[in-house]
Amino acid sequence: RRPTAATAPADGSATASTSNGSPGASAAPAPSEADDTPQVVQATGGDGRPVKVLAKPPVRKLAKDLGVDLGAVAGSGPDGIITRDDIVAHSEANAGLADAGNGRQPARAEPLVPPAEDYQQLLQAETAETEADVAPPQAPSADLVERRPLKGMRKAIALQMTVSRREIPEATSWVDVDATGLWDLRADLNASQERVNVSPLAIIMRAVVAGLREFPEVNSRLDTETNEIVLQRFTNLGFAAQTDAGLMVPVIHGADRRSTLGIAEELGRLAAAARDRSITPAELSGSTFTVSNYGSFGVDGGNPVINHPEAAILGVGRITDRPWVHAGRVEVRKVMQLAIAFDHRICDGGQAAGFLRLVADCVESPTALLAAL
Repeated sequence: RRPTAATAPADGSATASTSNGSPGASAAPAPSEADDTPQVVQATGGDGRPVKVLAKPPVRKLAKDLGVDLGAVAGSGPDGIITRDDIVAHSEANAGLADAGNGRQPARAEPLVPPAEDYQQLLQAETAETEADVAPPQAPSADLVERRPLKGMRKAIALQMTVSRREIPEATSWVDVDATGLWDLRADLNASQERVNVSPLAIIMRAVVAGLREFPEVNSRLDTETNEIVLQRFTNLGFAAQTDAGLMVPVIHGADRRSTLGIAEELGRLAAAARDRSITPAELSGSTFTVSNYGSFGVDGGNPVINHPEAAILGVGRITDRPWVHAGRVEVRKVMQLAIAFDHRICDGGQAAGFLRLVADCVESPTALLAAL
């Protein structure tokens, strides 16, 4: 049966009752919205007569917010208590009936994501409003903009790089190398003669000659007109040289027939000729493989662009002191990074990696370099 209680005043408070229905000595305090104790309240039934209903304060508040008459709601809880679900169901049912009486379909919730056409309209409207609020950017004054014609050496470089990127599907591999042995060999070579100053790059280029002899596909090119891979049994080594006129690639012709000292001597001569612009067109053409020494700019590594139509290019990073495990111990060693970018139409990964590993072995061990000569 329903709990016995007195009719609640309009302020929501209720008078406590004894078990025989007699009024108690004092009134109970008004329940708060957080109180979950069901309270009997006065409501109006469907026929207009007052009725008593049982509902918790949060449920009464929800009914008030939704405009639901508690007297018209059948409680589904224990002892006929009206629950939140009863209020929501009653409110939705009344909304559906109201729409049906007006000849309309029951209202449906708007989708969270609008249709594509609506989204585009909203986006255009939002963009238009944003653009209207933002002042148009001011064009920089003429003295802050400089235009240089693309011509001469700069134009030649641009065309060469564009052709390379457009035609060659390149891949890149790299390896960190302990260059302490190379560093010591360089010091020994310079101490043993005064003919030429041997740079680390000269020794690396001699190791490149040994690698190209072992992996001729890396020293080849693709003839697209005849659909043939052209294996070149000679080595003309190009090297990237930065000059005031732009990037140049002087070529050491017949590098495979030169000693380490011979390569070092030609390397120095061509670099000086490129800087003072006395180099000839013949000395800038005919390379079969190129070495890019970006380490001279203080850079550790990079992704060099192949000098079209060659099959590969070797990138050389700077030599710097780093911790390295040597002979089972961590020591400070001379470490550098070598990278090869290769034309995957001509070279497989195994051939490119084999070449790179052989060059790295020669850098790490002067004995391996001597054996490869």
